[in-house]
Amino acid sequence: MAANISCTYVSLSCRIPQKTALIKPLAGLNPRSLPLKLTSQPCQWRTKIDYRTPYSIPFKNSRRKLVMPAGSYYIGNGGSSDPTGTSLTASALVRQFYTCINETRLKELEELIADDCCLEDCSYPDPIKGKEEVLRFYEQLTAGMGRNVKFSIDHVCEDDKFTAGINWHIEWKKTQIPFTRGCSFYECSLEGNKLTIKKALVVIESPIKPGGIVLTLLKNVTAIFDEYPKAAEWFLQSFNVLQQFLSNVYTRFVAPILKPLLAGYIIMWDSVTRLLAVALKMLIFISKNFL
Repeated sequence: MAANISCTYVSLSCRIPQKTALIKPLAGLNPRSLPLKLTSQPCQWRTKIDYRTPYSIPFKNSRRKLVMPAGSYYIGNGGSSDPTGTSLTASALVRQFYTCINETRLKELEELIADDCCLEDCSYPDPIKGKEEVLRFYEQLTAGMGRNVKFSIDHVCEDDKFTAGINWHIEWKKTQIPFTRGCSFYECSLEGNKLTIKKALVVIESPIKPGGIVLTLLKNVTAIFDEYPKAAEWFLQSFNVLQQFLSNVYTRFVAPILKPLLAGYIIMWDSVTRLLAVALKMLIFISKNFL
């Protein structure tokens, strides 16, 4: 990542109609002591002022050239983030984040993630903590997406400079894939002068649509909680312990029986699919040659 270098250029508060302005000599007046305005910018500018004589100040016109690495975000003096004067926002960082995912630019993606980043994906039982683990997750994600699957951003909203929310869906060759809508919330932080993603919460659309059953279930559960508040409080505080206990029971007793059954079920349907494919090819061959 390129360092954020603040340079100082000199500007005069008067208008110079020509390239060279001649100042008549006055007693005790030094052109170098003229009132100057110093401005600090968070990027590199190339401006040249040449003092040739003690009484003339020629100004050489040169375009101020911006030097800003692509895909990089910085915060300089006064809170400005780029040479256009706009401040860096979390929404801009999130957009760049998804661009790196779609284009499999893992090196740039690494620079956008904080060292203590925490990713909470509601599809996983436990959060993913640490920069290395989060990067490994996105490496697997980009590998599974292939060349034609991309994230498409629907809306981006921003609470303040360090938090942003986004609605997205996944497309295959610009066609939306069913059950791939989701929303993500990001909290950013400063690492030196660089804005990075510190925490992410990802919620993905569920393929199961229970509809009004959820409202009925919610009504019944809240009624039980109100009837037995102490038991409800114990249940809510011990939910993680119960979840871990049920997970251990499943791993030790249920999984050894269920996994072979599922494997056999998958093999059976794979065989059926192949037989149907062979039958379809035979029908196509007969229709082309005998009908």
